[in-house]
Amino acid sequence: MDLSGAELGRAYHAQVVGPLLARRFPGMPYAAARLGSGSEVLGLDDAMSRDHDWGPRLTLLVPEGDVGRVERAVEQDLPRSFLGLPTRFALSGETTDRHRVEVSSTGGFVRARLGLDPRDGMAPADWLTLTGQAVLEVVAGPVFVDTAGEVTTVRRLLGGYPEDVRRHLVAVDWARICEEMPLMSRSGDRGDDLGSRVIAARLVDAAVHLAFLIDGRWVPYPKWRGLVLGELPHTGEVVAALRGTMAAPAWRERQDALARALGALMERQEASGLPTVDPAVVPFWERPYLHPDPRVVDRVRACVVDPAVRAWPVRRGSAEQLTPDVGLLGDPRARRRLVELTDGGVDGPGR
Repeated sequence: MDLSGAELGRAYHAQVVGPLLARRFPGMPYAAARLGSGSEVLGLDDAMSRDHDWGPRLTLLVPEGDVGRVERAVEQDLPRSFLGLPTRFALSGETTDRHRVEVSSTGGFVRARLGLDPRDGMAPADWLTLTGQAVLEVVAGPVFVDTAGEVTTVRRLLGGYPEDVRRHLVAVDWARICEEMPLMSRSGDRGDDLGSRVIAARLVDAAVHLAFLIDGRWVPYPKWRGLVLGELPHTGEVVAALRGTMAAPAWRERQDALARALGALMERQEASGLPTVDPAVVPFWERPYLHPDPRVVDRVRACVVDPAVRAWPVRRGSAEQLTPDVGLLGDPRARRRLVELTDGGVDGPGR
């Protein structure tokens, strides 16, 4: 099988599912795409990806009132195999083989991933409940047909954070790094190399998140972040310095490498039109440690215009800034509850 997952989905629609719909539901508006979970949605699947959760998969979005009858028709009419691959198989954590044509309405599919439908309107705080991966499961995969235009509309609305929300989240990441960077050095200086490395890993994760924000990109699932970041334009210096941070044999080298990464990020931030400080890192009191110049946090926040966003405390980050827990971040309701805990609730249509 030389086809990628996206190519397999396209062929599956063209040769099987599309003709099935034309025969059983002529004229019905629908969208067919490869959305949701799976490395092929990001175009990152390879031969190893085929050992689980891989095969003929498709997302089929139809009018709300037609979901049930389309699901029944798909169940009845799908062949047992396609291009030598079974059309019914179990996904991770499941024991039952079933077809992998996900039939839903556009609203139902989007709400299952995001906990809201952006077409209903979004308050600024609603954006904090999203994760980059949840959004990418809606906007990143290939769309093969969209006769109703609904998926196209949703993807346009999810093109990126509103600018004021993005500015706030950039400030949050700088605040996170500013708070913990001296701790990395202090741990190493006291002989706790393991503790220093643990903190360094958290700081590198925050810096990677910041790099995506500065470039206006959604942050993918953790296992793909380094790979995708390295493919973005103008990130080579950042990536090299962050690799140096992780590989450094001692805390001083670790600190210096991270400082280089933050300097490169500050240059990218300036190129993006956001305010900066120079130099990016400064001494931490009279100790031999460095951290970002704290003024960058206030300078970025000062550019926020929306009163609702200006009122947020700097610790009110997005769900993926507040926790790395993969299970929690995969649950839209849990993400919303987490964000609510940081500041008196989330208002708006997504509630």
